[in-house]
Amino acid sequence: MTNSTEITRVLFENFQPEAIYLFYVFGYAAIACFIYGTYTQIRKYRRGKPDGSWGELLHRFIDMVKTMLTHRTLVRRDKKAGRAHALIFFGFVLLFIGTSVITLEYDILEPLFGIRFWYGQFYLWFSLILDLAGLALIAGLIYMMYRRKWLKLPKLDYARPDRKPEDPDYDRSNYRREDWAFLWTLILIGITGFILEAARLVWLSDNPTVWDTRMWSPVGAAIAHLMQGIGMTPESASSLRVGLWWFHGLLALSFVALIPYTKVKHIFTASASLMFRDPLAGRRLPKVPDDQESAGYKTITDLTWKNLLHLDACTKCGRCHEACPANAVGAPLSPRDVILSLREFANQTLNAKELPKAAELDIHGKAPGQVFMETLWSCRTCLACVEICPVAVEHVPIIVQMRRNLVEQGEMEPLLEKTLQTIHKSGNSFGESKRKRAAWAKDLPFEIKDARKEPVDLLWFVGDYASFDPRNQKVTRAFAKLMNAAGVDFGLLFEGEMNAGNDVRRVGEEGLYEFLATSNIQSLSDCEFNSIVTTDPHSYNTIRNEYPDFGGSFEIQHYSSVVKSLIESGKLKLKKKLDYRVTFHDPCHLGRFNKGYDAPRDIIKMLGCELVEMGRNRDNSFCCGAGGGRIWIPDPVGSEKPSQNRMKEAGVIEGLQVFVVSCPKDLTMFEDALKTSGYEGKFVVRELIELIDECMEYEEVVVNETEVA
Repeated sequence: MTNSTEITRVLFENFQPEAIYLFYVFGYAAIACFIYGTYTQIRKYRRGKPDGSWGELLHRFIDMVKTMLTHRTLVRRDKKAGRAHALIFFGFVLLFIGTSVITLEYDILEPLFGIRFWYGQFYLWFSLILDLAGLALIAGLIYMMYRRKWLKLPKLDYARPDRKPEDPDYDRSNYRREDWAFLWTLILIGITGFILEAARLVWLSDNPTVWDTRMWSPVGAAIAHLMQGIGMTPESASSLRVGLWWFHGLLALSFVALIPYTKVKHIFTASASLMFRDPLAGRRLPKVPDDQESAGYKTITDLTWKNLLHLDACTKCGRCHEACPANAVGAPLSPRDVILSLREFANQTLNAKELPKAAELDIHGKAPGQVFMETLWSCRTCLACVEICPVAVEHVPIIVQMRRNLVEQGEMEPLLEKTLQTIHKSGNSFGESKRKRAAWAKDLPFEIKDARKEPVDLLWFVGDYASFDPRNQKVTRAFAKLMNAAGVDFGLLFEGEMNAGNDVRRVGEEGLYEFLATSNIQSLSDCEFNSIVTTDPHSYNTIRNEYPDFGGSFEIQHYSSVVKSLIESGKLKLKKKLDYRVTFHDPCHLGRFNKGYDAPRDIIKMLGCELVEMGRNRDNSFCCGAGGGRIWIPDPVGSEKPSQNRMKEAGVIEGLQVFVVSCPKDLTMFEDALKTSGYEGKFVVRELIELIDECMEYEEVVVNETEVA
C-alpha cells in the first residue's frame, strides 16, 4: 500500500546542489530587481502632491476586492474581453497562490518547524486545481492574442489623434511590442509548465506514486500520453525536463523581476487605483488649496500621488478612446493618450535620482510627453472616459486641473475669454442685465413668487439658457404653467440668481466659479424653502455635488423627478395621450453624472409615447458637445460636431418622430444639428416639458398670486 506522504512532487529532484544554489542566486536577484523597481515607483509617487484619499480604507479595500472578483468593470460593453481577462486573472492568481504555497512549505515551514502538508490528498487536489488554472490562463491569453491580431480593433492600434506622423512621439509601436511580449511571456510560462509536468510523468512512469495518480494532472497527463505515443522514453524525457526546467524557471523569474518596469505592474497599480477611486470624480472637482500659489497643474510634480498612480494603472485598453465624443468627431483628443503622455513624461523625469529643473517638468507644450493646449480644450468633460475606465483612472479631473493653468496663463480661445469676462460682469453668459433674468415670466397669466421675499416649498433655480435663450424660454414658461397647474408652491430668485458655475469650473476658471458659487449660496441661504428644482442638469450637478464644499448643502431635484411624482400623485393631470415614436437623449449631467436615467423615461411612457432607445444610451450616452464650456468655443469649420454625430445615430431609427431632450443646452445643440446634419423635416427635437405640456388642458385657476397690500 502506497504511503500518502510519498504522493507528492520532490522539488529539485535529481538536481546537483550547485544547480540548486545557482537557481536561488537567480531567484534572489529577481526579487532584488523587483524590490528596487518597486522602490523607484514609490519614490515617483511620493514626488507628487498629497491627496486626501486615505479615508475609509477598509471600505475601499472591500470594494476593490469585490470589483476584482466580479470583474464588473471589465465585462461592461466588452463581455468577451472581460471574460478572457477573468480567465487570465483567476488562472494567474491560483498559479501564484500555488507557487507561494510550495515556497511556504519548502523554504519556511519544513526547514524551520518540520511542518509538511504538500502531499497525499492535498497534493492531488492542488495538482488538479493548478492544472485547470493553467488551462484557463492559456485560453484567456489565446483569445487576447486573437483579438489583437485578427480582430484589429481600432481602439488597440494606439493611433494618436493629437500628433502627426512626423512628430517624434507619434509612433507608439513600442506599446504594441510590450503588449505582445507580455502575452507571449505568460503563455510560454503556462505552456512550458504543462510540458515540464508531462516530461516528469514520462520520466517517472515506472514510479506508481507518480504514474498512478497522473490523472489528477489531466493536462500534463494528456501531453505525457502524447509524448509516449511519439516514442519518447523516460531517458529522453529526463533530458528534456532538465533543459525545460531551467527555461521555465528563468522565464518566470524574469517575469517577476520586470514587474515594476513593464505593463505587468498594472497587477498592482490597477488594484490600488480601484481602491483609491473617488466615486464623485469629475462630478465634484477639487478646490484649489488656500496655500497653493497658482491654480491647476503646470508641472508633473503638481499632480498628486494618486494622479501619478492613475497614470501607471492605465492598461491602454482603449475604452475611453472609443467612448470619447471629441475623439469620435476627429478632435485632437484621446483620453488614453493624455494619460499615456503624462505617464511617459513622469517616467522620464520623476524616476531619476534627482529631479530636473522646474522648466524641464512643464507638462504643457509640444515636446514629447507634453500635452497640447488644443488637446485640453477639445474635452467636453462629459465623463464618458471616467465612467467606462475599468481601472478607475480619473481623466477629467486631471484635464481640468491642466486647464486651470491654461486659464491662469490666458491661453484660451478669445471667444471663451470674452464669455468668462461677460459672466463675471453680468452674472450670466448672455451678457444680459440681471433684472431681465425673469423677463420670460411677464406673459404668464399668473405671478411667480419671489423666494427672497416670502417662503416657498420649491425654489426653482432656472439657469442661464432657460432664462435668456428665446427658444428655451418657451420651455421655461411651459414648466411654470405645469407647476402652477399642479398647485405647487414655488418661487424664483429673480435677479438674485447667477450662473451656477458648473461649466465655468470645468473650463478651469476656478476663481470665477468660487465667486458665482458663493454668491448663489448666499442668495439661497437667505431664502426659506424646502428644496430646489432646476430644469438645467448642469446647475443640478454643481449645486448637488460641489456647493457643499463651499458651505451650501441643499436638497435639489431635476424637474423630471418632480414632474413624475406630481403625475403619479394625481396633482398633475394629463388630459390626453400622445402616440409619438420617440427616442430619448440622456444629458451627461443628469444621466452619467447623477444617474438620473429612469424618471424621464417613465414620464415618456406615461405620456403614451413609444420609446426606442439609441444604441448609445444611459451611462453610454453620447455627449451633445456643449459641456466643459465647449458651447462657448467655436468648433473648427468643416468638422463634424458631436451633436451631428448623435443626429445620425437617431436618424437610423425607423419612423422616428421626436428626439426628446431634458436639458436647455441639449435643446440648443440638437436643434442646430438637426438642420446642419440633413434631418430637418424627418423628425423634430423637443424638450420633454413640451411633450408634457402638449398633454395638458389648463384651467383658468390662478395660484401663486402675490398678495397685493
